Amino acid sequence: MTTGGAGPVPAHLPVMFAEVMEGLAVKADGTYLDGTFGRGGHAQGVLDKLGPGGRMLVMDKDPEAIAVAERLCGDDARVSLRRGSFADLAAWPAANAGLDGGLDGVLLDLGVSSPQLDVAERGFSFTKDGPLDMRMDPDSGESAAQWLARADEKEIADVLWTWGEEKQSRRIARAIVQDRVAQPFTRTAQLAGLIARLMPRNDKKAHPATRSFQGIRIHINRELLDLEAGLDAALACLKPGGRLTVISFHSLEDRIVKQFMARLAKAPPANRRMPVAIEFTPTLRLLGGAQKAGAAELAANPRARSAVLRVAEKLQADNAAVAA
Repeated sequence: MTTGGAGPVPAHLPVMFAEVMEGLAVKADGTYLDGTFGRGGHAQGVLDKLGPGGRMLVMDKDPEAIAVAERLCGDDARVSLRRGSFADLAAWPAANAGLDGGLDGVLLDLGVSSPQLDVAERGFSFTKDGPLDMRMDPDSGESAAQWLARADEKEIADVLWTWGEEKQSRRIARAIVQDRVAQPFTRTAQLAGLIARLMPRNDKKAHPATRSFQGIRIHINRELLDLEAGLDAALACLKPGGRLTVISFHSLEDRIVKQFMARLAKAPPANRRMPVAIEFTPTLRLLGGAQKAGAAELAANPRARSAVLRVAEKLQADNAAVAA
Protein backbone atom coordinates (compact mmCIF):
# COMPACT_ATOMS: atom_id res chain seq x y z
CA MET A 1 0.00 0.00 0.00
CA THR A 2 1.12 3.53 -0.63
CA THR A 3 1.37 6.30 1.95
CA GLY A 4 -0.79 8.93 0.35
CA GLY A 5 -1.60 10.57 -2.95
CA ALA A 6 -3.74 9.36 -5.82
CA GLY A 7 -2.12 5.94 -5.95
CA PRO A 8 -2.85 3.05 -8.31
CA VAL A 9 -5.89 0.81 -8.33
CA PRO A 10 -5.10 -2.17 -6.04
CA ALA A 11 -3.83 -5.40 -7.61
CA HIS A 12 -6.62 -7.28 -5.85
CA LEU A 13 -9.66 -5.46 -7.17
CA PRO A 14 -12.52 -5.97 -4.71
CA VAL A 15 -16.21 -5.94 -5.51
CA MET A 16 -17.63 -2.57 -6.64
CA PHE A 17 -14.35 -0.77 -5.93
CA ALA A 18 -15.16 2.46 -7.79
CA GLU A 19 -18.67 2.68 -6.30
CA VAL A 20 -17.34 2.16 -2.76
CA MET A 21 -14.71 4.87 -3.20
CA GLU A 22 -17.37 7.27 -4.50
CA GLY A 23 -19.66 6.38 -1.60
CA LEU A 24 -17.01 6.91 1.07
CA ALA A 25 -15.91 10.26 -0.47
CA VAL A 26 -12.55 9.95 1.31
CA LYS A 27 -11.09 13.11 2.86
CA ALA A 28 -7.31 13.38 2.99
CA ASP A 29 -7.33 14.06 6.74
CA GLY A 30 -10.25 11.76 7.60
CA THR A 31 -10.50 8.65 9.79
CA TYR A 32 -11.95 5.51 8.20
CA LEU A 33 -12.78 1.96 9.27
CA ASP A 34 -12.65 -1.09 7.05
CA GLY A 35 -14.49 -3.61 9.23
CA THR A 36 -13.89 -6.52 6.82
CA PHE A 37 -10.32 -6.19 5.51
CA GLY A 38 -10.26 -9.43 3.51
CA ARG A 39 -7.29 -9.00 1.20
CA GLY A 40 -7.18 -5.23 1.48
CA GLY A 41 -8.43 -3.96 -1.87
CA HIS A 42 -10.90 -1.46 -0.45
CA ALA A 43 -8.55 -0.44 2.37
CA GLN A 44 -5.77 0.22 -0.12
CA GLY A 45 -8.10 2.44 -2.11
CA VAL A 46 -8.84 4.48 1.01
CA LEU A 47 -5.17 4.72 1.99
CA ASP A 48 -4.26 5.92 -1.49
CA LYS A 49 -6.55 8.91 -0.93
CA LEU A 50 -5.45 9.70 2.62
CA GLY A 51 -2.78 12.24 3.41
CA PRO A 52 -0.21 12.04 6.23
CA GLY A 53 -2.82 13.22 8.75
CA GLY A 54 -5.42 10.61 7.81
CA ARG A 55 -6.18 7.45 9.79
CA MET A 56 -7.24 3.95 8.73
CA LEU A 57 -8.71 1.43 11.16
CA VAL A 58 -8.73 -2.20 10.05
CA MET A 59 -10.72 -5.10 11.54
CA ASP A 60 -11.29 -8.71 10.51
CA LYS A 61 -12.25 -11.94 12.28
CA ASP A 62 -9.96 -13.95 10.05
CA PRO A 63 -6.35 -14.26 11.32
CA GLU A 64 -5.16 -14.78 7.75
CA ALA A 65 -6.71 -11.45 6.73
CA ILE A 66 -5.02 -9.69 9.65
CA ALA A 67 -1.70 -11.30 8.68
CA VAL A 68 -2.13 -9.85 5.18
CA ALA A 69 -2.94 -6.45 6.69
CA GLU A 70 0.17 -6.56 8.87
CA ARG A 71 2.30 -7.42 5.85
CA LEU A 72 0.77 -4.77 3.57
CA CYS A 73 0.30 -1.84 5.92
CA GLY A 74 1.49 -2.78 9.41
CA ASP A 75 4.38 -0.30 9.15
CA ASP A 76 2.11 2.57 8.06
CA ALA A 77 1.77 4.99 11.00
CA ARG A 78 -1.72 5.93 9.81
CA VAL A 79 -3.04 2.38 10.24
CA SER A 80 -4.38 0.63 13.35
CA LEU A 81 -5.16 -3.11 13.22
CA ARG A 82 -7.48 -5.19 15.38
CA ARG A 83 -8.44 -8.82 14.99
CA GLY A 84 -12.12 -9.30 15.74
CA SER A 85 -15.64 -8.75 14.51
CA PHE A 86 -16.82 -5.28 13.53
CA ALA A 87 -19.68 -5.99 15.94
CA ASP A 88 -17.14 -5.32 18.70
CA LEU A 89 -16.12 -1.93 17.33
CA ALA A 90 -17.40 -0.22 20.46
CA ALA A 91 -14.92 -2.25 22.54
CA TRP A 92 -11.93 -0.84 20.64
CA PRO A 93 -10.46 1.79 23.03
CA ALA A 94 -11.14 5.15 21.42
CA ALA A 95 -7.86 6.79 22.41
CA ASN A 96 -5.80 3.90 21.04
CA ALA A 97 -7.66 3.61 17.76
CA GLY A 98 -8.25 7.28 17.01
CA LEU A 99 -11.97 6.87 17.55
CA ASP A 100 -12.22 9.68 20.07
CA GLY A 101 -12.82 12.15 17.24
CA GLY A 102 -15.28 9.90 15.42
CA LEU A 103 -15.14 8.25 12.02
CA ASP A 104 -15.55 9.88 8.62
CA GLY A 105 -16.49 6.61 6.98
CA VAL A 106 -17.20 2.94 7.64
CA LEU A 107 -17.04 0.12 5.09
CA LEU A 108 -18.55 -3.33 5.70
CA ASP A 109 -18.05 -5.88 2.91
CA LEU A 110 -20.18 -8.72 4.22
CA GLY A 111 -20.18 -12.48 3.84
CA VAL A 112 -17.43 -14.92 2.97
CA SER A 113 -14.41 -13.65 1.02
CA SER A 114 -12.99 -15.12 -2.18
CA PRO A 115 -9.80 -16.34 -0.42
CA GLN A 116 -11.92 -18.16 2.15
CA LEU A 117 -13.98 -19.82 -0.58
CA ASP A 118 -10.97 -20.71 -2.69
CA VAL A 119 -9.01 -22.49 0.07
CA ALA A 120 -10.57 -25.91 0.58
CA GLU A 121 -9.07 -26.27 4.07
CA ARG A 122 -11.27 -23.43 5.36
CA GLY A 123 -14.36 -25.60 4.82
CA PHE A 124 -16.60 -23.00 3.15
CA SER A 125 -16.83 -24.54 -0.32
CA PHE A 126 -19.22 -27.28 -1.40
CA THR A 127 -17.27 -27.75 -4.65
CA LYS A 128 -13.86 -28.40 -3.02
CA ASP A 129 -13.39 -31.09 -0.42
CA GLY A 130 -11.98 -29.96 2.90
CA PRO A 131 -12.57 -30.13 6.64
CA LEU A 132 -16.14 -29.11 7.50
CA ASP A 133 -15.15 -25.99 9.45
CA MET A 134 -16.69 -22.75 8.06
CA ARG A 135 -15.38 -20.54 10.88
CA MET A 136 -14.12 -17.14 9.78
CA ASP A 137 -12.14 -17.14 13.03
CA PRO A 138 -10.84 -20.72 13.33
CA ASP A 139 -9.79 -20.08 16.93
CA SER A 140 -13.26 -19.17 18.16
CA GLY A 141 -16.45 -21.16 18.65
CA GLU A 142 -17.39 -24.55 17.27
CA SER A 143 -16.87 -25.73 13.72
CA ALA A 144 -19.69 -26.76 11.40
CA ALA A 145 -18.70 -30.39 11.95
CA GLN A 146 -18.93 -30.03 15.72
CA TRP A 147 -22.31 -28.33 15.49
CA LEU A 148 -23.74 -30.93 13.09
CA ALA A 149 -22.57 -33.68 15.43
CA ARG A 150 -24.52 -32.33 18.43
CA ALA A 151 -27.51 -30.34 17.09
CA ASP A 152 -30.89 -32.07 17.00
CA GLU A 153 -33.00 -32.40 13.88
CA LYS A 154 -35.20 -29.39 14.65
CA GLU A 155 -32.27 -27.06 15.30
CA ILE A 156 -30.56 -28.07 12.06
CA ALA A 157 -33.79 -27.65 10.09
CA ASP A 158 -34.42 -24.24 11.66
CA VAL A 159 -30.94 -23.02 10.71
CA LEU A 160 -31.24 -24.25 7.13
CA TRP A 161 -34.68 -22.62 6.79
CA THR A 162 -34.02 -19.36 8.64
CA TRP A 163 -30.49 -18.53 7.47
CA GLY A 164 -30.31 -20.54 4.25
CA GLU A 165 -33.93 -20.14 3.11
CA GLU A 166 -33.77 -23.81 2.13
CA LYS A 167 -37.24 -25.19 1.33
CA GLN A 168 -36.10 -28.78 1.89
CA SER A 169 -34.67 -27.97 5.31
CA ARG A 170 -36.56 -30.65 7.24
CA ARG A 171 -35.74 -33.35 4.74
CA ILE A 172 -32.05 -32.47 4.77
CA ALA A 173 -31.91 -32.21 8.56
CA ARG A 174 -33.57 -35.61 8.94
CA ALA A 175 -31.03 -37.20 6.60
CA ILE A 176 -28.09 -35.57 8.41
CA VAL A 177 -29.25 -36.88 11.78
CA GLN A 178 -29.83 -40.37 10.38
CA ASP A 179 -26.52 -40.60 8.51
CA ARG A 180 -24.30 -39.18 11.24
CA VAL A 181 -24.99 -42.22 13.43
CA ALA A 182 -22.87 -44.40 11.13
CA GLN A 183 -20.47 -41.69 9.93
CA PRO A 184 -20.13 -38.20 11.47
CA PHE A 185 -19.99 -35.33 8.98
CA THR A 186 -16.39 -34.12 8.92
CA ARG A 187 -15.81 -33.16 5.24
CA THR A 188 -17.48 -30.61 2.97
CA ALA A 189 -17.78 -33.11 0.11
CA GLN A 190 -19.54 -35.54 2.43
CA LEU A 191 -22.24 -33.02 3.36
CA ALA A 192 -22.55 -31.63 -0.17
CA GLY A 193 -22.86 -35.16 -1.53
CA LEU A 194 -25.70 -36.01 0.85
CA ILE A 195 -27.64 -32.90 -0.16
CA ALA A 196 -27.01 -33.55 -3.86
CA ARG A 197 -28.40 -37.07 -3.51
CA LEU A 198 -31.53 -35.71 -1.83
CA MET A 199 -31.96 -32.90 -4.35
CA PRO A 200 -30.74 -33.83 -7.85
CA ARG A 201 -29.26 -30.84 -9.62
CA ASN A 202 -30.97 -31.39 -12.98
CA ASP A 203 -30.48 -28.30 -15.15
CA LYS A 204 -30.36 -25.79 -12.30
CA LYS A 205 -27.31 -23.52 -12.23
CA ALA A 206 -26.93 -23.42 -8.47
CA HIS A 207 -25.49 -26.41 -6.62
CA PRO A 208 -28.21 -28.01 -4.44
CA ALA A 209 -26.03 -27.49 -1.35
CA THR A 210 -25.75 -23.72 -1.87
CA ARG A 211 -28.49 -22.67 0.54
CA SER A 212 -27.64 -25.22 3.21
CA PHE A 213 -23.99 -24.22 3.28
CA GLN A 214 -25.03 -20.56 3.48
CA GLY A 215 -27.34 -21.24 6.40
CA ILE A 216 -24.78 -23.25 8.36
CA ARG A 217 -22.04 -20.68 7.70
CA ILE A 218 -24.20 -17.78 8.85
CA HIS A 219 -25.14 -19.66 12.02
CA ILE A 220 -21.58 -20.75 12.87
CA ASN A 221 -20.22 -17.20 12.46
CA ARG A 222 -23.24 -15.33 13.93
CA GLU A 223 -23.10 -13.20 10.78
CA LEU A 224 -26.51 -11.57 10.93
CA LEU A 225 -26.39 -10.98 14.68
CA ASP A 226 -22.96 -9.39 14.24
CA LEU A 227 -24.31 -7.28 11.38
CA GLU A 228 -27.12 -5.84 13.53
CA ALA A 229 -24.69 -5.02 16.35
CA GLY A 230 -22.09 -3.68 13.91
CA LEU A 231 -24.49 -1.29 12.21
CA ASP A 232 -25.43 0.20 15.59
CA ALA A 233 -21.76 0.51 16.57
CA ALA A 234 -20.83 2.10 13.23
CA LEU A 235 -23.59 4.69 13.53
CA ALA A 236 -22.49 5.58 17.06
CA CYS A 237 -18.87 6.04 15.93
CA LEU A 238 -19.58 8.06 12.77
CA LYS A 239 -19.14 11.83 12.81
CA PRO A 240 -21.98 13.95 11.45
CA GLY A 241 -21.37 13.90 7.71
CA GLY A 242 -19.66 10.51 7.93
CA ARG A 243 -20.54 7.83 5.37
CA LEU A 244 -21.75 4.28 6.04
CA THR A 245 -21.16 1.96 3.07
CA VAL A 246 -22.26 -1.68 3.16
CA ILE A 247 -21.95 -4.42 0.54
CA SER A 248 -24.34 -7.36 0.97
CA PHE A 249 -24.35 -10.64 -0.94
CA HIS A 250 -27.71 -12.19 -0.14
CA SER A 251 -31.22 -11.05 0.64
CA LEU A 252 -31.04 -11.65 4.40
CA GLU A 253 -28.05 -9.33 4.79
CA ASP A 254 -29.43 -6.70 2.45
CA ARG A 255 -32.80 -6.69 4.19
CA ILE A 256 -31.15 -5.91 7.54
CA VAL A 257 -29.05 -3.11 6.01
CA LYS A 258 -31.97 -1.66 4.04
CA GLN A 259 -34.31 -1.66 7.03
CA PHE A 260 -31.65 -0.20 9.35
CA MET A 261 -30.94 2.71 7.01
CA ALA A 262 -34.59 3.32 6.20
CA ARG A 263 -35.62 3.29 9.86
CA LEU A 264 -33.15 6.08 10.60
CA ALA A 265 -33.74 8.07 7.42
CA LYS A 266 -37.48 7.96 6.87
CA ALA A 267 -40.42 8.72 9.13
CA PRO A 268 -42.59 5.68 9.81
CA PRO A 269 -45.89 5.50 7.91
CA ALA A 270 -48.76 7.43 9.48
CA ASN A 271 -51.10 5.42 11.67
CA ARG A 272 -54.77 6.41 11.30
CA ARG A 273 -55.54 5.01 14.76
CA MET A 274 -53.15 7.41 16.46
CA PRO A 275 -54.55 10.96 16.66
CA VAL A 276 -51.15 12.54 17.32
CA ALA A 277 -48.28 12.02 14.92
CA ILE A 278 -45.09 10.69 16.49
CA GLU A 279 -42.21 13.14 16.13
CA PHE A 280 -39.41 11.78 13.97
CA THR A 281 -35.88 13.15 13.64
CA PRO A 282 -33.78 11.39 11.00
CA THR A 283 -30.17 10.56 11.79
CA LEU A 284 -29.23 9.23 8.34
CA ARG A 285 -29.63 10.47 4.78
CA LEU A 286 -29.82 7.83 2.08
CA LEU A 287 -27.40 8.45 -0.80
CA GLY A 288 -29.25 6.80 -3.65
CA GLY A 289 -30.76 3.36 -3.57
CA ALA A 290 -29.35 -0.13 -3.96
CA GLN A 291 -26.39 -0.25 -6.36
CA LYS A 292 -25.33 -3.30 -8.38
CA ALA A 293 -22.10 -4.16 -10.15
CA GLY A 294 -21.86 -3.04 -13.77
CA ALA A 295 -21.64 -5.26 -16.83
CA ALA A 296 -17.86 -4.90 -17.18
CA GLU A 297 -17.25 -5.97 -13.59
CA LEU A 298 -19.66 -8.90 -13.87
CA ALA A 299 -17.83 -10.13 -16.97
CA ALA A 300 -14.52 -10.07 -15.09
CA ASN A 301 -15.87 -11.29 -11.72
CA PRO A 302 -19.08 -13.37 -11.81
CA ARG A 303 -19.11 -13.47 -7.97
CA ALA A 304 -20.09 -9.79 -8.03
CA ARG A 305 -23.51 -10.63 -9.50
CA SER A 306 -25.17 -10.86 -6.10
CA ALA A 307 -23.45 -7.81 -4.55
CA VAL A 308 -25.66 -4.93 -3.40
CA LEU A 309 -24.13 -1.66 -2.17
CA ARG A 310 -26.00 0.81 0.03
CA VAL A 311 -24.64 4.15 1.22
CA ALA A 312 -25.96 6.56 3.85
CA GLU A 313 -24.63 9.72 5.49
CA LYS A 314 -24.98 10.60 9.16
CA LEU A 315 -26.79 13.91 9.52
CA GLN A 316 -25.72 16.96 11.45
CA ALA A 317 -28.03 17.61 14.39
CA ASP A 318 -29.38 20.84 12.86
CA ASN A 319 -29.87 19.20 9.45
CA ALA A 320 -31.73 16.34 11.09
CA ALA A 321 -34.07 18.79 12.78
CA VAL A 322 -34.74 20.57 9.50
CA ALA A 323 -35.33 17.24 7.70
CA ALA A 324 -37.80 16.20 10.38
